[in-house]
Amino acid sequence: MGVILLSKTQIGGETTAGSAVAADVIFRGETAFLDDQREMMMVDENIGYISKVDRSITPKYLGYMTQPFTVNFEQIGHILSAGVESVVTGSADTGGSGYIYTHNMPTTAANTYKTYTIEGGDNEQAYEMEYSFVDSFTISGAGGEALKGTVNWNGRQVSKSTFTSPLSLQTVSDIVFSKGKLYIDGVSGTMGATQITNTWLSMNLDVKTGIQPVFTGDGQKYFSYTKCIGPEATLDLTFEHNDNSVSMFDYWQAETPLQVRMAFEGPALTTAGATYTYKSFIIDFVGKIVKVNAPTNQDGDTVVTISMQAAYNSTCAKFLDFIVVNENATLT
Repeated sequence: MGVILLSKTQIGGETTAGSAVAADVIFRGETAFLDDQREMMMVDENIGYISKVDRSITPKYLGYMTQPFTVNFEQIGHILSAGVESVVTGSADTGGSGYIYTHNMPTTAANTYKTYTIEGGDNEQAYEMEYSFVDSFTISGAGGEALKGTVNWNGRQVSKSTFTSPLSLQTVSDIVFSKGKLYIDGVSGTMGATQITNTWLSMNLDVKTGIQPVFTGDGQKYFSYTKCIGPEATLDLTFEHNDNSVSMFDYWQAETPLQVRMAFEGPALTTAGATYTYKSFIIDFVGKIVKVNAPTNQDGDTVVTISMQAAYNSTCAKFLDFIVVNENATLT
């Protein structure tokens, strides 16, 4: 019998999209079972029966998985490579032990992304899904908590399988919201120049990658290929009701484009480099405030939540970028 605590998700980066590979990483997330979303339907026909007759058809295969996880510096790159931009080799930080991975959301042309084979299940049965890519993901956090995420994967099909074994657990460093800093600047300024202090209470970033499967007449029931029809991202920030949040109200009414940096630091790198001293996760978001909600009561405190829409700005030439710094030379 299956036991939830014995369930796991294992992933392996594919060399050729759709050519299944053995997993080489245990993804450190919560329970997530693969969902076979093939379409099976009963055929409508009038043949002298008032009951259904057992004629059915399966015209389409598709796989899906949604998984919550605690965000860490070592494995968030898999989600970014499978949904934003494939970056599987880090750039060495000069003089240090850190490696820098930069994933830029596409603007004028689609990016190349990494596809994965996913193995999921428990001690009773494992299942496999090839040609897996990230459809959407969220990252959220609040003071006194770890940064949390949810990732939604699509894949070509789900089939019964066995887990690749043995795989060792990768050592990871988790990201704490309170170790983050928020910076907000105008688009003519420098990203990350102006820190907003004693104000930032929580955040929620919602990203739709824009990658979608395309089903064609190509000899198979699963999708033939994927294409990006355009990414979207929204960001909710909750502030203390102070001078900083009042300024957000002014920016909203004036429709002012803004640069927002959320920079989270972790443990010190073994050797500091020219750019980074700590493991880091940085989200650079450019867009406009689309709503400043009325102040509300949070445990006796007056707080304000603002909502932003990501939008490319030609002055700063930015849209939405992610930077990960850890001590792994490759995404493993």
